[in-house]
Amino acid sequence: MNTWQLLMQGFVTVLQPANLTFAVIGCVLGMVVGVLPGVGPAAGTAVLIPVTMSMSPTAAIIMLAAIYYGAMYGGTITSVLLNMPGEASSAVTCLDGYEMAKRGRAGPALAIAAIGSFVGGTLATVGLVAVAVPMSRLALSFGPPEFFALMIVGLSLVMGLASQSLVRALIAAILGLLMAQVGIDPVMGAPRFAFGEVALLDGLGIVPVVMGLFGIGEILLNVESKAKQVFVTDKTSLTLTRQDLKDSAGPIARGSVLGFFLGLIPGVGAIVPTYISYAIEKRISKTPERFGKGMIQGVAGPETTNNAYANAAFVPLFTLGIPGAATTAILMGALMMNGLVPGPTLFTDQPQFIWAVIASFFVGNFILLILSLPFIPLWVSILKIPYAILLTLVLGLCVVGVYSLSNNVFDIGVMLAFGVIGYVFKKLDIPTAPMVLTFVLGPLMERGLRQSLEMSQGDFSIFFMRPLSGSLLLMAVVIIAVLSFRAFAVVRGGDGEI
Repeated sequence: MNTWQLLMQGFVTVLQPANLTFAVIGCVLGMVVGVLPGVGPAAGTAVLIPVTMSMSPTAAIIMLAAIYYGAMYGGTITSVLLNMPGEASSAVTCLDGYEMAKRGRAGPALAIAAIGSFVGGTLATVGLVAVAVPMSRLALSFGPPEFFALMIVGLSLVMGLASQSLVRALIAAILGLLMAQVGIDPVMGAPRFAFGEVALLDGLGIVPVVMGLFGIGEILLNVESKAKQVFVTDKTSLTLTRQDLKDSAGPIARGSVLGFFLGLIPGVGAIVPTYISYAIEKRISKTPERFGKGMIQGVAGPETTNNAYANAAFVPLFTLGIPGAATTAILMGALMMNGLVPGPTLFTDQPQFIWAVIASFFVGNFILLILSLPFIPLWVSILKIPYAILLTLVLGLCVVGVYSLSNNVFDIGVMLAFGVIGYVFKKLDIPTAPMVLTFVLGPLMERGLRQSLEMSQGDFSIFFMRPLSGSLLLMAVVIIAVLSFRAFAVVRGGDGEI
């Protein structure tokens, strides 16, 4: 059965009433998460994982994925109307989107953002369909040494791009690996780092950890922030002129391509693609001096890139089992909790599931287009709810959600402890993404390492004697070396720290 036949079967599955309902719910929740300043897709996805635990794996991942790419668009609304991004990747939209709103053109700014997001997300999903099977077939030829080396490359990229300080990223990554060691040794069967606590014999739970780092951590951080007033403007007219469409066509096309290819690279993050898109549009414009003063190209390009990146980020997750950012690491954890191991075997062992999820991306982008414009007054009204009430509701949802997973008060304690850690990390500018990635990937990395050493009877040269694993490890060394050289150069120049 070829790819397109499998995709059509996926559409049949996702268009079933139950799955379609969960896709709609996920998009709505995602937009709410994106609208709320300071929450972000990672926190929103982590907090809502417990809601999906009673669902089928297909419905659960469809809903969680919809929350992710829904949040990527939801942040646009606050960027345009409040000059305050709902999540970091929408920050660059403030530059021209808010200026358009002040000139009475909030409607066209939101409209072109919705259209660009739909086009970028849809084209990126087409790209996902085209490359998924070839990449998964290539990955099936990987042995344990190749998988271990590939994960090292992914982590090196994430650490280098997750923070300006390589040392801080390394600290976070090492702590994540240590957290992954808690529980029963997979080979010897002996407890390790459990400290006599029976609840730790199964290891630290993914949900309590990520809900603490992102959910509770964000709550503690947002308690310090001051709420802003919603910018009152005429949002009734969403009509785009012919000139608006002409000016936006190029940025939307370029943003779709840029977002897709950057989404294939683990560790790039959602912020980098939007700023690159903005810089490209400003550079090729005949009137670059007008950027930052209400240019529609400054909204169309980054917003298209934003959603194209979000959909393309699933390519390395589904085909190689490597999450490229914190949110996709959380989704990987959700997959594993449902008994599914991300990677090439998904396409051979669970074709009905994976193609239903991919088909849901097409459906979800269309749902977002429908929800984006008519419901703008609803999203704005949410912003008027007192922030203290919203944060209390999120905190209550976190506590109830964690407890409902295993009816264990110990998990609530774990969540609160990691909430404090997440808060401290953000205050110290220590990135949490490397910690989450190494925590999720740690068991898989350990398995690859141990299986490789069993194959070679303890000889580490197996990683360098095999051409592919050796090349991947060399790539990781080059990446770390370049990042280290750049960090030392910045320090010597007096402009930063390692």
